Amino acid sequence: MGVPVVSERGRDGAYRLVSAYKLPPMMFSDEEALALAVGLAAARDLGLGHGSIAVDSALVKLERVLPDALKNRLRAVGRAVRIDALGPGTVFHHQALALLSEAVLKQQRVHLRYQPEAAQSTQRHLDAWGLAFYLRHWYVVGYCHLRGEQRAFRLDRIQSVEWFAASFAPPPNFDALAALRHGVATLKRGHSVEIVLHTPLDSARGILHAELGTLEPFGTHKQHVLLRSQVDDLHWFARELASQPFRFEIRKPRALNAAMSQLATHLQSAARYSHRATKDKRSTP
Repeated sequence: MGVPVVSERGRDGAYRLVSAYKLPPMMFSDEEALALAVGLAAARDLGLGHGSIAVDSALVKLERVLPDALKNRLRAVGRAVRIDALGPGTVFHHQALALLSEAVLKQQRVHLRYQPEAAQSTQRHLDAWGLAFYLRHWYVVGYCHLRGEQRAFRLDRIQSVEWFAASFAPPPNFDALAALRHGVATLKRGHSVEIVLHTPLDSARGILHAELGTLEPFGTHKQHVLLRSQVDDLHWFARELASQPFRFEIRKPRALNAAMSQLATHLQSAARYSHRATKDKRSTP
């Protein structure tokens, strides 16, 4: 960590700092410095602050108290690391994140002015249970008193947040990210899908992303899983199924069988074409 320490051996020996050396106000190990550097890179690419001003300011303050070796590491990670976080044009409401985080901690109800997509703005009271960054956007999840149920709100669509004189008790061990994933997986869409997967539940959970649908044990043994999903595009879902390493049975809808057959025909045609093209190239003098 760059702190000069001298020692004296023997029964009365000891370790001490070099004479006249003063410890800086903060000290970090190599691993702590790396964690800070990656965290600041994430903050920059997640849109915290205005541009990179807040991140640059934090870096300067940290560098003042770091020894040269850690200072160089902090700079290197900050310049080299990029995180694919925000899409083009995404706006981040950093004040809303700070206030809502405090509301979650204090279990303090808030009043929101919210602008849904292509709709008039609304006002509501919210018991904020948690926040999460999901699918390139920040969300707050909690109990919406206007709708009388759990809802999620994008922070970049929140026009204002104010304290409201009421408290609440959140659900135990609430996971905002899990709630968002479950909401996407169960959102009502054009087709209800049920698939029996020939694989254990743990295996399915390790391979399928949570947004694809909900998973539950199926049958009398533990080697099959029932996947329930809601989709608009059956051809997209057919491609997702085809990419999985295990066998499956389609329970519904019947139209998904037709989509799978069309996909199989397309892949066979593409494979034959590729084989002919490769053969022609080899035969060309």
